[in-house]
Amino acid sequence: MKDQRKTPDQLVAACYEKYRRSVFLYIYYKIADKEDSEDLMQDAFVRLLDYRKMLREETVKHFLFTITRNIVTDYLRRHYRRQEIDGYLYEVGCVCSEETESGIYARDLQRLEMRKLFTLPPQRRRVYMMSRFQGKSSEMIAEELDLSRRTVENHLFLSRKEIRTYIRQCI
Repeated sequence: MKDQRKTPDQLVAACYEKYRRSVFLYIYYKIADKEDSEDLMQDAFVRLLDYRKMLREETVKHFLFTITRNIVTDYLRRHYRRQEIDGYLYEVGCVCSEETESGIYARDLQRLEMRKLFTLPPQRRRVYMMSRFQGKSSEMIAEELDLSRRTVENHLFLSRKEIRTYIRQCI
């Protein structure tokens, strides 16, 4: 009499016929995507073939569902990681667009400031430019231009007020 045991390939083929619907439904229940469920079901059986030397008729079902569970877990990890990355990229994209928008506003305001700056009297313009663009303090400007500190502060006050008023009118 011949041994009635199946070869590993026959065992996997029989397992495919018997459990493919159950495996598909299990995967579909977990991920809710028909095409991906079919792909993952095929992957589970292909991976089962990798273990053909270890398969026995009594354990093949448990082996298959363990492989399927692991495949689904890996799929869900990748899926959620992809969603996380997409969410991050969306946030970064929003921030970038906000930065771009803010940059445009800043450049517009700077143009308005420069336009008004060149209408100021020469001494006031010089004091404002030294303070605003060179970062010099009132004392440094007063010393450099040979003016009193109070005069420099007065020039700064008036120039800032004029520029602010002009920008508000333009906006």
